Amino acid sequence: MLAAHNISLQFGKRVLFDEVNIKFSGDNCYGVIGANGAGKSTFLKILSGQIDPNGGNVNLEPGKRMAVLKQDHFEFDECRVLDTVMMGHTLLWDIMTEKDALYAKPDFSDADGIRASELEEQFAEMNGWNAESDAAMLLSGLGIQEVDHDKLMKDLSGNQKVRILLAQALFGEPDILILDEPTNDLDIQTVTWLEDFLLNFKNTVIVVSHDRHFLDTVCTHIVDIDFKKVKLFTGNYTFWYESSQLALRQRNAANKKAEDKKKELQEFIARFSANASKSKQATSRKKLLDKINVEDIEPSTRKYPAIIFNPEREAGDQILHINNLSKSLDGVQLFKDFNLNVSRGDKIALISKNGLATTAVYEILNGLMEPDSGDFHFGQTISTGYLPNENAEFFNEDLNLIDWLRQFSTEKDEVYIRGFLGKMLFSGEETFKKSNVLSGGEKVRCMISRVMLGAGNLMMLDEPTNHLDLESITAFNNALIDFPGTVIFTSHDHHFTQTVATRIVELTPNGCIDKLMNFDDYLGSEKVAAQKAEMFV
Repeated sequence: MLAAHNISLQFGKRVLFDEVNIKFSGDNCYGVIGANGAGKSTFLKILSGQIDPNGGNVNLEPGKRMAVLKQDHFEFDECRVLDTVMMGHTLLWDIMTEKDALYAKPDFSDADGIRASELEEQFAEMNGWNAESDAAMLLSGLGIQEVDHDKLMKDLSGNQKVRILLAQALFGEPDILILDEPTNDLDIQTVTWLEDFLLNFKNTVIVVSHDRHFLDTVCTHIVDIDFKKVKLFTGNYTFWYESSQLALRQRNAANKKAEDKKKELQEFIARFSANASKSKQATSRKKLLDKINVEDIEPSTRKYPAIIFNPEREAGDQILHINNLSKSLDGVQLFKDFNLNVSRGDKIALISKNGLATTAVYEILNGLMEPDSGDFHFGQTISTGYLPNENAEFFNEDLNLIDWLRQFSTEKDEVYIRGFLGKMLFSGEETFKKSNVLSGGEKVRCMISRVMLGAGNLMMLDEPTNHLDLESITAFNNALIDFPGTVIFTSHDHHFTQTVATRIVELTPNGCIDKLMNFDDYLGSEKVAAQKAEMFV
């Protein structure tokens, strides 16, 4: 068991946590949520001992082992990949290192022999003889090819290092596993593997993630960081979100009787339990929903941006036609002979194993890159809105947010501009913040304001949820579901893609696969799998 007692932390005058008390135990998975800046990662660092709080303490049950997903991608550069994974079990690795050093001694003594015998016994008790094969299985599950297992960490890509450090944290079945954004840079197949691993994991997991599908699949509890407090709720993210929204509606219904409110909450819990029992969710597997006290459910104090896309004009029947488009980059074929006819109202998830391929399509369609061959044309009634994956070039000038957004608007009135900023939670003095000092999430919210201002009827969105908090992702998700126009988008957010897309288009180096279905059906389709196997040969 891991417990935090009266934890308080402040930086200068800013209080981040105030007398936090919480316990983590059993084979439960705790999803830590909170708005950007609430202190999610800081809280994990306090739990893992990387940061000392100003007050209170953290206690790990004696004899229990904790593993933490490392964030420094260069820490193990001079280490072999397999060794890096096994270093995740510090005690086992220390035994292996000491044992090997003893056997390497030229003057091996009787005392050394006795010590080596003790180490061998401990090594066997800890299943050390299987350590290397266990590490190799983890690496393979996370998409690291066997040919790379004996390489040095410095010789691998940043994406590969993320996976190896994740394998390090998972290695040896720690009693407490702490993961900060473990799904970053993972493809859908690897995320699914990680979900299955954590569902079968017998010990305690504490995780921060912005991936709602991941949180829904693995979490048995939600830890909500809000207003300097940390509150624990039974259930996964969707249950927390929907129940908090229900509680908010009830709070605003002043005339509703207490008995009616309680009955409504109980009916909601019953419906959720019934739905969850038919799914893969860990909340169902552990049958914890029956223990929920309706009094525990409270309205969230979070603020959700008002993302509303209103096309200035209705699109005609001709939207976008792409004809035999091909593109290579640095000698690598991203895609070739790409043909696509977009229909009005399509919401297309454009996917690829290579993120450079999808980005290249968006840049070509927006005149920022030339194709090697092929062409495309938009219908005469089409006006576009584009949200790029990289936005640094938009924030080079020393402009406040009002002047920054004004440069993209034909209407220059300050009240009008402030309205769009306000929808994205920039109000009051915040509108005078300089655009070139914004955080990643703030920049994306400004770019969304720009897209809303443009009022296009065809939107192209390249990884739109990057850097956004869960509140902004949820608002963006709902806005696209309600959008009456046409959308082409790419996202690693499973829930976002599943709930928005009505059509899946996958780019390959040898053409494209185009299916009129949702994302989950696409992933589970045997016909699609067969077609992909042919196209990736």
